[in-house]
Amino acid sequence: MSIREKLKQWKRFAAGATAAVLCAGLLAGCTGKNPAGSSDGTAAQEGPQRYSTIFYDAFDTVTQVIAYCDSEEEFTRQMDALHADLLEYHQLYDIYNDYDGVTNIKTINDNAGTAPVQVDDKILGMLELARQMYNTTDGKLNIAMGSVLRIWHDYREAAGQTETDADNKLPSQEELDAAARHCDINNLVMDEEAKTVYLADPEMSLDVGSVGKGYAVEMVAQAAEARGLTSALISVGGNLRAIGAKPDGSQWSGGVENPWNASEFYTSDSSYVAAVNMSDMALVTSGDYQRYYVVDGVRYHHLIDPATLWPAAYFNGVSVLAPDSGVADCLTTGLFCMPLEEGQKIVESLDGVEALWCTTDGQLVTSSGWSSHEKKITESESPLFVTVLAPMTKRGLLYTTYQEYFRAFTFPCRHTLPLTALPRRSRVR
Repeated sequence: MSIREKLKQWKRFAAGATAAVLCAGLLAGCTGKNPAGSSDGTAAQEGPQRYSTIFYDAFDTVTQVIAYCDSEEEFTRQMDALHADLLEYHQLYDIYNDYDGVTNIKTINDNAGTAPVQVDDKILGMLELARQMYNTTDGKLNIAMGSVLRIWHDYREAAGQTETDADNKLPSQEELDAAARHCDINNLVMDEEAKTVYLADPEMSLDVGSVGKGYAVEMVAQAAEARGLTSALISVGGNLRAIGAKPDGSQWSGGVENPWNASEFYTSDSSYVAAVNMSDMALVTSGDYQRYYVVDGVRYHHLIDPATLWPAAYFNGVSVLAPDSGVADCLTTGLFCMPLEEGQKIVESLDGVEALWCTTDGQLVTSSGWSSHEKKITESESPLFVTVLAPMTKRGLLYTTYQEYFRAFTFPCRHTLPLTALPRRSRVR
């Protein structure tokens, strides 16, 4: 292992530790009234209480959930189920690893051109959404681009092993063009009755990074609601999904990090460009500052334009607010890879969908209904606010944290912080 890679690993570990300490400190710092049996003898606050948990082993990123429940036991029951759901989706949508007894996206890719693969409904539903969004985005969201994305992935991974950026390489256009001949989504054959998926092109492969995590977050949120969770904010690697509102009727708040002032480590000084009120909505962001490597001083990020087979160059970040996290995830990728005018037409044609574009010349452009959700924040204010932060580092491991700012502490806040595992290399998104 190179010295450079060892330094990177240390920075990644430090980022994770920083996130854990930050979250623990902020959440534990919420004191207010104490529950019954506390040392000062004050009475417990009536009604649902606020709890938070963080875990690290789903989708190779950080998941945080903030929720109001009637008891800690109820919160623990809900979080155990939500965590198990996320781990199941993580394994199903993994394109790099096999798991005992699990048929996943990698299984489908391994059987390309050979035989149909019988899969779980959770895979069929996600693939069907991806195919629909392929049409909605005029092909800019294409999960059949696995062969091209794998090339960029391999070059990006190789860059992580080099001593300096001067040693980093780019794929050739010929290499990319050859792979692009195997990206026809029409070769994705699904049989809903037989519950099978077949890739008709033996050189084709699926990459569901643009939809898998968002779809999983949506399904997990819906399952939690069915189990009785009525007020929560879920984030999985920056995919933010609100369930209901807070007990006092106020909405959850989400913010979008400033792509032009992104720092290696996120702290309370990290800046944001917008904040929105959210209730039963999802907020997802894609940006060029998340995963990239540098060649000859130029940043090459992970969001590849199907038209050019190179990193899209229209924006620095795109955020989508929508009722469905899977739809929002697909749209952020699709909109990032098309001109502004085309993206605006698509967003305006979709009910309940709003978007924010951060252009390469430093401008903010919003869809017509974005302002109706916007939360106005001034420098003199310190409201309850949760930022949507995607990766904790620019390269390598993905982390997410929340930074919360409180005007007043008026409720007890409990949290669990199981540091059982650190994230591994990102595999799904």
